[in-house]
Order: sequence, then C-alpha cells, then structure tokens
Amino acid sequence: MAQKPSQAGPSQRQQRVAELVRHALAEVLQRGDVQDPTLSSHVITVPEVRMSPDLKLATAYIMPLGGQDEAPVLAALDRNRKVLRQEVARRVNLKYAPELRFRRDETFDEAARIDRLLRDERVQRDLARPDDSDAEPDADSGH
Repeated sequence: MAQKPSQAGPSQRQQRVAELVRHALAEVLQRGDVQDPTLSSHVITVPEVRMSPDLKLATAYIMPLGGQDEAPVLAALDRNRKVLRQEVARRVNLKYAPELRFRRDETFDEAARIDRLLRDERVQRDLARPDDSDAEPDADSGH
C-alpha cells in the first residue's frame, strides 16, 4: 500500500473545522454562557484554532483584551474546559466533540518584536541607503 505524502500544513478540512470551532468558542465567550467570574470580567479574543488531523483535538490560541491577566484567564478556561466543549459541540456538528486545549496567542508579541526590529537605527540606515546591487549593468559595459 502506497503511503500518503506528508503535507506541509493542515488540510482544508482541518482549517474549515478549526474556523467553525473558533467561531463557536468566540460566541460562547462573548455571550457569557460560562458562569465564571474571571471569564465574565474579561473580553477574550480567539484569533486562531488549530485542529489535529483526526479532528479530536482543538488547540485554541487566546488573548485577553489588552493582554492583561493572561494566567488567570487561561486557568479559568482550563477549569471550564468541559462546559466549553459541550457548548462548542452544540454549535458545531461533528461526529466527536473535540477536546479543547488553550494556549496563549503569541502572534502579538512576534508582531511587536518585528516592529521593534524595523525601527532599529541600523535597519533604518540600511533602508535609507540606495541599493546599487540590484541595478542592471550598463549596456555600454558589455556585462
């Protein structure tokens, strides 16, 4: 039996289900369907959800608004994992309700790091200097 070639990224089905889970999770958190004082006192964004290939595990990347109280919010999400899984299962029609894992979204930190690098004086100096290496050779020089 021939083996299936390994894929570089998630399949289209994984991406579609991940987006459905992300929307369902965001709706549950926005509506306050989970009775938890920590969750009800924070606005939580869910920028990304990644699904395992078998669609049984969903890793949700979350960030409280303003990036404050990340540890208590993650702890509250873990405490209420069972209720959140049930609510997501009600909203997303799948054969199995995916197990939920919550992780801190680090894309904001990465964007801030790249912004800091671009504002560095050495980078600004390089950007200001014209780059002659990309110029085409003169027709007269014969190169």
